[in-house]
Amino acid sequence: MNSNGIAADIRRGIAAGEYRYGARLPSVRDMAERYEVSQQTVAAAYAVLAALGMVRTERGSGTVVTAGRSAEAHLGTFTPPDLAAAVPWKPSEGGTATEETTLVRQLSAPKYMEAWGIAEGSQVVERTRIRSVDGVPSQHKMTVLPYEIASRVPEGHEGVPPMLAPVGAAPVRPPEGVRVADWLGWNVDVTEASITAEPMDKAASDALGMTEGTPAFRIANVTKDPEGATLYVTVTTAPLHHRVTLNIVG
Repeated sequence: MNSNGIAADIRRGIAAGEYRYGARLPSVRDMAERYEVSQQTVAAAYAVLAALGMVRTERGSGTVVTAGRSAEAHLGTFTPPDLAAAVPWKPSEGGTATEETTLVRQLSAPKYMEAWGIAEGSQVVERTRIRSVDGVPSQHKMTVLPYEIASRVPEGHEGVPPMLAPVGAAPVRPPEGVRVADWLGWNVDVTEASITAEPMDKAASDALGMTEGTPAFRIANVTKDPEGATLYVTVTTAPLHHRVTLNIVG
């Protein structure tokens, strides 16, 4: 296990209350023995947690937990007056915004997707887009859909299903004033969003030109139909110096 994996494991322990606020984590030596890695690897994991504000290293006292059990700050439930007019992202301080699809592939869903309501081993389509401001990558966005959802073709459309369009293909857009989800007949009922600070994974760090494990926002949206089946999932990664915003109407 590398330092990011150890950091994620300890973070889950903090969130679950295994490592309580104010408690000392095991020494670097003891943790290295537990994970069967070098002390340098554990020290790097502790550094990641410190950068996230979850632990603090004190001379003579070791590494102390500075975060409590996980909790949720629910921002509200709302319905905007015109979903088709929603702006998914924009630069905070001006600049030219662009977006490019960099990966489209079909694969068997790995186990971690079960948390999104997607069965392990089922066929899914993964699409990755990079959002840039003035040509500088700023967000990594991965979208995952069950294959049967991704392969739907809107009425009157000819050619490859829009969600299966390969990298480099011209973007296919719905008619003016129509949401993509409605155009494709996805019957969206609810989207559940979670925003966390996480060590950046390799795919996102490579795309954004940053070091793997750099702290970043991770915004995961799981969209479901009225029966509770998952229609699609988006996971957006953005460096912490960016902002996450939300409009609540009503």
